[in-house]
Amino acid sequence: MTINCKGQLIDLSSPKVMGILNITPDSFYDGGKYKDESTILNQVEIMLKEGATFIDIGGYSSRPGADDVSESEELNRVIPVIELLVKHYSKILISVDTFRSEIAKNSIEAGASMVNDISAGKLDANMLSIIGKLGVPYIMMHMKGNPKTMQQHTQYNNLLKEVISYFSERIVASHKEKINDIIIDPGFGFAKTLKQNYELLNNQELLKILDKPILAGVSRKSMIYKTLNTTSNNALNGTTALHMVALEKGASILRVHDVKEAMECITLYNQLKAN
Repeated sequence: MTINCKGQLIDLSSPKVMGILNITPDSFYDGGKYKDESTILNQVEIMLKEGATFIDIGGYSSRPGADDVSESEELNRVIPVIELLVKHYSKILISVDTFRSEIAKNSIEAGASMVNDISAGKLDANMLSIIGKLGVPYIMMHMKGNPKTMQQHTQYNNLLKEVISYFSERIVASHKEKINDIIIDPGFGFAKTLKQNYELLNNQELLKILDKPILAGVSRKSMIYKTLNTTSNNALNGTTALHMVALEKGASILRVHDVKEAMECITLYNQLKAN
């Protein structure tokens, strides 16, 4: 499977890493960490050297119960960072993490190359048509409600069946808007209990029926640190363990805070598959 990013064909038959850069004061792990240009450039330099194919920039924290952020504030957080990175790294592939079509549009115009939408177009009626017009890859995630309410929506008759049905409908809607490159994200931690997260990961290979690349985002999440009775700061080993499971279950992209360790995981996975 390949996706077209700014004219570059990215082959996802070998898994890739997406490094996380949160430009927010309240993200669950690295909130408030990247406030100035030198800190941002240093972190991105590290992630690129360690092997990240994509850098995912978010200006709106989507952790459970997160406060709302105005569109203008999100724009002011994200656009200068995209412009800064494109200026320093002309070939950088930036994903913008937003559910707002205007942020998506402005970000792509500023130099980003793909859109990562936690709502799969359900929180902004214009998102799919904008993505279709922009002609960029689109990551759609499974979620119910919004970041503030999603943990009130964890009731499922059949979790896997409902997730697959959700993506089937969203993929059809996206194809109608001429969106060609679609990546699906199961949405670990979004409108799911701890037990449901593990049920979803344990059966992630069933999502292959959708014939789309799968992005797994488990990095340092509560499904790890709550299970281990620790904190997000101490959840790297648990993250790596679940990354290997995600790869075995068909993930093409790992969205991570720790690029070096994720790349090592992929190297070992590829070696296993080569024998």
